[in-house]
Amino acid sequence: MKLKNWKEVNPGSVITEPGSSEKFKTGSWRSSKPVWKEENCIQCLFCWIYCPDNAVKVKDGKRGEFDYEYCKGCGICALECPGKKGNKAIIMVEEGK
Repeated sequence: MKLKNWKEVNPGSVITEPGSSEKFKTGSWRSSKPVWKEENCIQCLFCWIYCPDNAVKVKDGKRGEFDYEYCKGCGICALECPGKKGNKAIIMVEEGK
């Protein structure tokens, strides 16, 4: 039995280049965004480890600012942040505030 609209495709014939999420800037999806409070940061890098969008930048082993072009505002970074003495280094705020 042949399926309607079925087309035979050679494996790999439709792939023209390796996949990359760097082309897809999804920051406009956010309704809230993370804000980094550097004074409360212990440089544990949990935010970088858990971020699904590579929106937390690290240079020379130190955490840097967020790349809001890729941040979807999921809040995982804020949830995982232990902060300094119970004071979170990442808080979520409503977009535009």
